[in-house]
Amino acid sequence: MKIDEACVGCIVNQSFKVANSINADKTLSNKLTSTVEKMSENFSFEQTPPEIAADVYEKMAQIANKFDLYDEVKEHSTQKAISFIPLLKERLFQSENKLLTATKIAVAGNVIDLAAEVEFDLHEELENIFHIDFAHDDFESFAKEVHKAKNILVIGDNVGEHIFDHLFIQTLQELYPKKELSYMVRGNPIINDVTMKEAKEAGFDTLCNLVDSGVNTPGFMYERASQEAKKLFDNVDLVISKGMGNYECMSPAKRENICFLLKVKCNVVASSLGKEVGDIICKLT
Repeated sequence: MKIDEACVGCIVNQSFKVANSINADKTLSNKLTSTVEKMSENFSFEQTPPEIAADVYEKMAQIANKFDLYDEVKEHSTQKAISFIPLLKERLFQSENKLLTATKIAVAGNVIDLAAEVEFDLHEELENIFHIDFAHDDFESFAKEVHKAKNILVIGDNVGEHIFDHLFIQTLQELYPKKELSYMVRGNPIINDVTMKEAKEAGFDTLCNLVDSGVNTPGFMYERASQEAKKLFDNVDLVISKGMGNYECMSPAKRENICFLLKVKCNVVASSLGKEVGDIICKLT
């Protein structure tokens, strides 16, 4: 999915969010914003939004002299997500369709996105998501593919959301104990995306096969991935792609049997899907 004019303003606006996050003084804040505005004059409309974001965030990290621009925010997101786990486990215990419930939990976590055009409240999302339908609803087909697959790859998105992904994979293991499950993360800190650091802290390394994608983009760019990540992506029976960044990078789809699970949080992605901002999506290629 290539960038749109609307993406330019959104990416520039992220410089303000970064400045606020790191408590930048006026001089540093102005430098961050002016640099990104200057970069925006040469954005290539042949690239995806995550490709553009990778360059922008690398430059902002250099200017701020900070390796992980959102490290403190990510820690807060993780703790907030963890606080909901007892309630969500009870919801799963009572559920008559545990796969559907776990899938909706995984999608609800996708509201934790620091780069989104529109922000949503996680508590409100978890209150509502079990009572609304997928706007693009391929869940029944997805459930059949899950049942058939011998090996499944979940490509993670944001920190905080990864806590719900952990519960999602736990549920898959309980329902289908013989399946081989993998979880893939970003190659380095980019926005609030999940990396090996947060995934190991959450226990993914003992839960399933944990893989570093090698990408520096806030979304799985196949062309930038490590050979290990490409091989896994190509050969698993089913890929479960979390969030907008992964959708932007893999749309049009790079292979068959990718299920995109996401919350629509910007008008450009809404237009691509033919849906509305705020919709939840379960789209199988």
